[in-house]
Amino acid sequence: MPVTDPTLPVLDLAGSVVDLTRQLCDIESVSGNERGIADAIEASLAGLAHLELIRDGDAVVARTSLGRERRVLIAGHIDTVPVNANLPVRVDGDFLVGRGTVDMKAGVAVALKLAAELTEPSVDITWIWYDHEEVASHLNGLGRLAANRPDLLAGDFAVLGEPTSATVEGGCNGTARVDIRLHGVRAHSARSWVGHNAIHDAAPVLAILAAHVPAEIEVDGLVYREGLNAVGISGGVAGNVIPDEAVVSVNYRFAPSRSADDAIAHLHEVFTGYDIEVTDLAAGARPGLDAPLAQDFLAAVGGVASPKYGWTDVARFSALGIPAVNYGPGDPLKAHADDERVDAREIVECERGLRAWLTNG
Repeated sequence: MPVTDPTLPVLDLAGSVVDLTRQLCDIESVSGNERGIADAIEASLAGLAHLELIRDGDAVVARTSLGRERRVLIAGHIDTVPVNANLPVRVDGDFLVGRGTVDMKAGVAVALKLAAELTEPSVDITWIWYDHEEVASHLNGLGRLAANRPDLLAGDFAVLGEPTSATVEGGCNGTARVDIRLHGVRAHSARSWVGHNAIHDAAPVLAILAAHVPAEIEVDGLVYREGLNAVGISGGVAGNVIPDEAVVSVNYRFAPSRSADDAIAHLHEVFTGYDIEVTDLAAGARPGLDAPLAQDFLAAVGGVASPKYGWTDVARFSALGIPAVNYGPGDPLKAHADDERVDAREIVECERGLRAWLTNG
């Protein structure tokens, strides 16, 4: 049923994609508060004859059913990290400055405008705007759709509008976090020789990490750089107690040629003999750039693909057997920054590239 609430923000899809980015950003949608922007997106597309609309929680899906031979999925998340006196958006030369401009409402705006305007694309398209990307993985709206409506995620190729400075980044590294738990014996620090200091035992673990040389692994023509780093250390009981436990938290970013199980096996090899507890694990995604649709996409948007070193939701598509790339406006180094800002020229370029690909233009 179309949304008719007169209090909803009105999105002007007939204006420029840059103006639309600003409108979307000015609808505050910190994770957990996406209903307003989801309602606005749904309302803006309601009544368009070429789109079927589906709502799942605060995720909005719009799709064409034109009987095309191939179907592509174009997705983006609508939530942001918390605002810090950086809304409403302001204009600074060629830049829009404010929360969400980079991560990732500029990409959302590109998809939304094209969804409304492309009534006869060369492929069938499923457009997805989803919630809860910036928080715990089990809340992720794309993951929820995969569980509740896997039929909506059927397709031959996917594009995720994460910020890439309007270049193509294929696949993504996987990520694992583990706690290396070190065990000692408590004692009074005045008689330390009767105990065993667990914090001191962290030294060889840190030495392994300091000496580690990150691997560079080629996957389908792209070279992914791995990373193995301590990201936390804890221990201690009191100022006069020899600690009986210490924990070194390690983050491993691994190339998509490795499965999640391979990554954990590698960590056990690196830290042989240590007590390792896995606290977070997500497989990466191969770039899939050898797929015919991917080749068409690269030709349309121009440039040369590079690897995505961070983990993104392209991995969720990859897990479903769908090749996926990251492509969106904005410098990822500015994501989540207080001075988050996107170059308007990159927004326009991404609109041009996707439009050319989806219309064989």
